[in-house]
Formats: sequence, C-alpha cells, structure tokens
Amino acid sequence: MKKYKFILFTLLSAIYIIALNSCDVDPVIKNELPANDIHLVIPNGWPYPHYNFTGNVLTKDGFILGRKLFYDPQLSRNNTISCGSCHQHFAAFSHLDHKVSHGIDGKLGNRNAPALFNLNWQTNFMWDGGVNNIEVQPLGPISNPVEMDQSIVNAVNKIQNDVSYSKLFKDAFGAEKVTSQLILKALAQFMGMLVSSNSKYDLYKQGLATLNASELNGLNIFLAKCNTCHTAPLFTNFQYKNNGLDTVYKDPGRGRITLLEADSGTFKVPSLRNVALTRPYMHDGRFNTLSQVLDHYVSGVKNSTTLSSELIGGVILSPLEKLDIISFLNTLSDNTFIHDARFNDPFAP
Repeated sequence: MKKYKFILFTLLSAIYIIALNSCDVDPVIKNELPANDIHLVIPNGWPYPHYNFTGNVLTKDGFILGRKLFYDPQLSRNNTISCGSCHQHFAAFSHLDHKVSHGIDGKLGNRNAPALFNLNWQTNFMWDGGVNNIEVQPLGPISNPVEMDQSIVNAVNKIQNDVSYSKLFKDAFGAEKVTSQLILKALAQFMGMLVSSNSKYDLYKQGLATLNASELNGLNIFLAKCNTCHTAPLFTNFQYKNNGLDTVYKDPGRGRITLLEADSGTFKVPSLRNVALTRPYMHDGRFNTLSQVLDHYVSGVKNSTTLSSELIGGVILSPLEKLDIISFLNTLSDNTFIHDARFNDPFAP
C-alpha cells in the first residue's frame, strides 16, 4: 500500500511540475523584458527613422513606464479614459468600429482615432499634422476637452502621488520627482517601439512567403494605381491630400493649421499597413469596409479646387480588380504586432 502511495505521490508531483513549467509568464504582469527586446527597430530596406531617441535613451525601464502611462486612465480628468481607450492593441492601436473617438463623459470627437505604429518615421502627427514631435503629441488628447480633458499639471500631480510609479520613474530616469517632460519621454519610448513590419507582404518581400494569384494581381494593380500616395514600405508618403470626400469642408483638415486655401480639405495620407484591422475609414470614419473605400475612389470622388490631381476623374477599377486589391491589402495585416505581449495593457486582469 505504501508503495502505491509513493508512486501516486511521485506521479502527481511530476504533473504539478510539468504544469508549472508549461505556464508562460505574461511579460506585462512580470514587468520584465529581455534587454534585446527593447531597441531601436529599423526593418531591412526601410529609411532611417526621423525620431531615433536622441535625447531620450530607449531602455526597457523607460518602455515599461511608458506602457503603464499609455494605459493609465489617471491621465484623464475623471480617471476613466486612457490613451489605450481609443487606441486598442488588437486593432493595431486604432479604435475599431468607432467612427470618431469616444472621450470623457461619453463625448465624441470629430475625427477617427488613427492607428498607432511606425510613429518614429513620422515628422507630423494627427490628421492635420498639427503636432510635429512624438514627445509632444500626447499633450493634444490629454488636454482636449472631448478626449481626456485634463491639464498636464493635474496629470503630473496624480502620477506623483501614485506610489506605484515611484520605482518606475527611478528605474527609468533616476528621478524621484515626476515631471511632464519625463511622462512624455516615457510615452515616446512606448509609442516608438510600436513597429509593424512583419505582415505576409513583408515575408513575401523577404522570400519567406508566397502570394496567391489574387493577392499578387492586387499588388500589381496597387503599384500601378495607389502607390503614388501609399508608397511602400511605409505605405504612405506622409503628404496631405484631398481625396474627394466633400465639396464643402465641414472639417478643413490641414487648412486649419496652415490657414492656406490650398490645404483646405486635405488630410494626412494614412499608412495602409494593418488597414484590414482598423475600420472604419477616412478621417471621419464614414466608410465601414474596404469595398466602400474602393467604391468611393471609383465613382464617388467629388471635385473641388484642392482635389488631389491623382484622383481627378476617379480611379478606374473593375469589380474583379477591386477584389484583388482587397486581397492584397489583407496581406498588410501584421498578426505578430497585434499579438505582441510587450504591448499589452498592464492593468488587464
């Protein structure tokens, strides 16, 4: 009998040890990341990024601090809205199925929350380019009365009084005192690490994947008819264009910043990476599907004085060509990026 008890105990112990070893520790909960997981990423064939962390040395401690701040609703007036509220990881940090951003007290913004990735290559931010530095960009939504509605002074005071941040700021910057500059630098470290470069298209370019007939035909059509504005490898030229949505501009876009008539109704050309994951589309989220977007370019372009010259007369596409382009656009989805545990919400259970 003792012999059988001993065997049973041994088996149960082995099962317990195996179970323990098979459970992956979530790096977000653990708050530990291998040092080589946090570094300036420049994919092969890409240009050198505009923002390269000069004056803001990228470290895993700075990244961990920035990640917590990104998901912390204390940055809003009533502690209900975080950056992550409108920029969801699973949707490539866009706001899936929301035409416009939903902010504090249920207030609605007037623009669609853009996806966040490959921000180091951008020289200007927002749909209208009203911010020209990634370290300054968070000030916009934090202070916006329909987004987070809080002064940066109040945000700093809240974070300073939260003891859970003491060690994080110490580890990241050697600082006892929280400042707005350190908050913004930490957020820049997190946002700067949001690099998306591992889609099926990227693997195809590296010779590690093949495109089917529809995807390949879609790529060729795309290069002929869409590549001028949505230029690879970033799939945007970062310019401001009027793509014929309206003849009268409820939102003047870039014109609100420059006050130039030539910029009225123009908006930053968005990257098409992860586009299948980031509906709805356009600056005001008016289109729910990629098919509707292509229908617009084929037959819905509205003429105006600032209409992009590439779109005069629309884009000629057959129904089959539209399907092939959508097949290609689906190859730009980066599943590695949207499942990267480093970017998960540390407050999530």
